[in-house]
Amino acid sequence: MTSVPRAQMILVAGPYRSGTGDDPRRLEANVRAMNEAALVLFRAGHLPVTGEALALPLLETAGSTGPGDTLFQEIFHPVAERLLSRCDAVLRIGGPSEGADRMVDLALAQGKDVYAGLAAVPAAR
Repeated sequence: MTSVPRAQMILVAGPYRSGTGDDPRRLEANVRAMNEAALVLFRAGHLPVTGEALALPLLETAGSTGPGDTLFQEIFHPVAERLLSRCDAVLRIGGPSEGADRMVDLALAQGKDVYAGLAAVPAAR
């Protein structure tokens, strides 16, 4: 009998600000790309999460004026780092991103699985 891999909580890490010039439409496109990957993971039986899903509402509530301001520095990456500590793995998507690469490095240091693309993630169903 073949065993099916267990469901994992997977942090989707990809570019948010990188290459956008902080253009709101390009930022949203990056969030959409992470959400699309998350949907594929969900449909494969996993629990996908993004730091953006948690950090962006906090930033709005805190009164952030935009990417890179003091509140952004206080909240954005620390949320992802705290979230990663609860995850089983990281899925790295997209192009260059210092923040996403940091999540990969932290995941590896914590002994977590890191997937370089959706095809590398085993289905849980």
